[in-house]
Amino acid sequence: MILPTLAAAGTAAGHIRFADLGLHPDVFSIGAFTLRWYSLAYIAGIVVGWWYLLRLLAEPGAPMARRHADDLVFYATLGIILGGRLGYVIFYAPEMMLRPLSVLRLWDGGMSFHGGVIGTSLGIIWFARKHGLHWLRIHDYVACVVPFGLFFGRLANFVNGELWGKPADVPWAIVFDGTVPYGIAEPARHPSQLYEAGMEGIVLFVILAFFFWRTDARYQPGKLTGIFLIGYGVARFVVEFFREPDRQLVEFARATGLHMGQWLCVPMILGGVYLTATAARRRTRVEPTVGLDSVA
Repeated sequence: MILPTLAAAGTAAGHIRFADLGLHPDVFSIGAFTLRWYSLAYIAGIVVGWWYLLRLLAEPGAPMARRHADDLVFYATLGIILGGRLGYVIFYAPEMMLRPLSVLRLWDGGMSFHGGVIGTSLGIIWFARKHGLHWLRIHDYVACVVPFGLFFGRLANFVNGELWGKPADVPWAIVFDGTVPYGIAEPARHPSQLYEAGMEGIVLFVILAFFFWRTDARYQPGKLTGIFLIGYGVARFVVEFFREPDRQLVEFARATGLHMGQWLCVPMILGGVYLTATAARRRTRVEPTVGLDSVA
């Protein structure tokens, strides 16, 4: 729905004004309660991801049963929220640690995907140990559903008019409100949020789906997780070249030559390469939780 709207809202100069798209961060408000698109993005990512996970678990060789999926959603959600928030504070806004109460103000925004990955991974390990399951194989299945959350989350970033890209003169460039202070003419910018939605969401989902459904990757513990880490890391690293750094980290980007998000992607990519390269040696006879036959 967004792309046709973008085309319709193009200005005579070939640029698009964000204000003309009719988008607003809030879905509706009733009294003191406000439902935001960002909140719906989290809910949609979890619900659709849970539905797709059940589809994956129905295939032979699943690392856990249907009943485990419900518990896993709780652990994963807890990891996303806590890890994402703490990751943002540590990586992007360490000054918030001087104001501990501000860390708890989740409604004020500020979440780190890299922190969410760490938090979710710890949640999965905790969940697997509790139920006596293979934690790395569970990671493989969860990796296949993460692109749903990334897709919805980046669309919410766009609707919020945040995390915009660098100035650009391409036909689909967008003039975001408030990107330049003091009334200076605002430049048209890359809609980097949509670039990320496409690469981290759609493209990464297709790649993981191919390896899950068309190859034996799910029987090699760590391979799908490795493919996800490489795919996300490369996509995020590339898109960051079209995206403005966080305001509080502009000097960091100038000093190091890369954005914080790019530096955080480097260990992800290296870890993904390791997991993918060593997955074949971890392949063992899989006794499925779902189904009757063993899978070699």
